[in-house]
Amino acid sequence: MKGLYEFNPQGAQPRLVNLGCGRTVHPDWVNLDLVPAVPGVIRHNLCVGLPFRENAVDAIYHSHVLEHLRPEQGTKLLQECFRALRPGGVLRIVVPDLEQIAQLYLNYHTRAWQGDPDAQRRYQWIKLELLDQLVRSHSGGQMGPYLVKLEQEDAEFVRSRLGEEVLEAISCHDRRRQAAPPTSLKQRVKSVRERLALWLVTRTLGRNAAAAFAESLFRNRGEVHRWMYDRYSLKSLCSQIGFVDFQVRTAATSEIPGFDSFQLDRQGETTRKPDSLFCECRKPAVSQPALSPSAAA
Repeated sequence: MKGLYEFNPQGAQPRLVNLGCGRTVHPDWVNLDLVPAVPGVIRHNLCVGLPFRENAVDAIYHSHVLEHLRPEQGTKLLQECFRALRPGGVLRIVVPDLEQIAQLYLNYHTRAWQGDPDAQRRYQWIKLELLDQLVRSHSGGQMGPYLVKLEQEDAEFVRSRLGEEVLEAISCHDRRRQAAPPTSLKQRVKSVRERLALWLVTRTLGRNAAAAFAESLFRNRGEVHRWMYDRYSLKSLCSQIGFVDFQVRTAATSEIPGFDSFQLDRQGETTRKPDSLFCECRKPAVSQPALSPSAAA
């Protein structure tokens, strides 16, 4: 692979990698993201592989990344993690917990049907949490309007699901949408090209086709969830690829030495993304080849 990242041989161990990091970074980690949001982050598209040599990394971490990839892309990313990790290296994966969401949905649905007013309000949110990020066709989906009108009595429940950090990010996103248009040349060129393409589709195929084209542009920008995972499906996938010792963790517990001190999954004593499934697995101590995409499917 071209453009391989070379760890400093004189640098301190271990060699730690944070994929799709967003703004949650630590200087002891190599932080990668498609669109760097803070200084020091390496710009990299995870869908083209990882820029590390085989057996070069001690631990890899990614939080709320896997669900934004199509299943085959997610499988390829995990295979790349397997390739890059040294034998015995740890992979830590954080994703929205489908099992937990489904259990809450069924619980609140049953109680709402029985007339419980608190459950009826919570049911509205948990249904959005389950479906909206899978099916939305515009930024914010149905969650955005719900959060804008969020009543104080329901705020604590939503906060317990999303966490303060996500609510702050939504607020920042809304402010950016209301701000001036993008100023970088690359963003302006992209915006002009998309508008031109939309105009051409409208002229040649009509408004319905243009609406479908606009939705496809949105769905490829990374906001929507393309798949969901629970502990069983994720363990099965990781095992098929060759990982061993799959374990469900908490935001504070890890086999990565000193992990909680990096504050990637917590901010102080508060979990950044409470709706998450935290899990880890290892590359076997005796290295085994990762399965091909067809074999892991």
